Amino acid sequence: MWHIYQFPLCPFSRKVRLLMAEKGIAYELQTARPWEGEDRLFAMNPAGRTPVIRETEKGVVLSDSRAICEFLEETVDRNPLISGTAQQRAEIRRLIAMFDENFFHDVSGPLLLERMKKRLVLRQSPDAKALRESMKLAHDYLDYIDYLIDNRPWLAGATMTLADLAAAAQLSVADYLGGLDWSTHEQARAWYLVMKSRPSFRPLLSERMEVIQPPSHYAEVDA
Repeated sequence: MWHIYQFPLCPFSRKVRLLMAEKGIAYELQTARPWEGEDRLFAMNPAGRTPVIRETEKGVVLSDSRAICEFLEETVDRNPLISGTAQQRAEIRRLIAMFDENFFHDVSGPLLLERMKKRLVLRQSPDAKALRESMKLAHDYLDYIDYLIDNRPWLAGATMTLADLAAAAQLSVADYLGGLDWSTHEQARAWYLVMKSRPSFRPLLSERMEVIQPPSHYAEVDA
């Protein structure tokens, strides 16, 4: 049995959970709070970040969401999520990197700082300017998703891939924190509603982060 060490609004943990659910890999959740400097977490991942997954019987411990996803993709044949030609696989990985790195840096990371960490950890008020900037940048990414869905059934091509899971994981955190305006992004919204409707997504939509509550539309699969 795999154990995932995560906290509910970690987008990288969400990506790993989505992949495992899509592949039918059973797991149990363990809560970790990186901001508290937990010795247990640092013992498994010297970077002190989530997610970490652990298989107790075999003694396997893996960290970093991309390394975890690549490992599971290589070792579990069911439902491949990085597939196709070399060019198609490169496109999948390009989009994964864009959402893991750029979107997190521009949107979900700042939202987590301003609306979660400052409230729960630092006991500070959020920076309104930083919030406005992250929400403005979110529009650019939603515009790009609109463009992709105008030209492809899924973000990276003809089938759902890990690129869709990586993007949806980041967007779900930004949406939870009230950082997305879907009103002018019909293609992106329609794609995201399909992602929200998948059985793999249901556990994410039901979780809540302590005193921080999401907007009313967050868990609705038709809103």
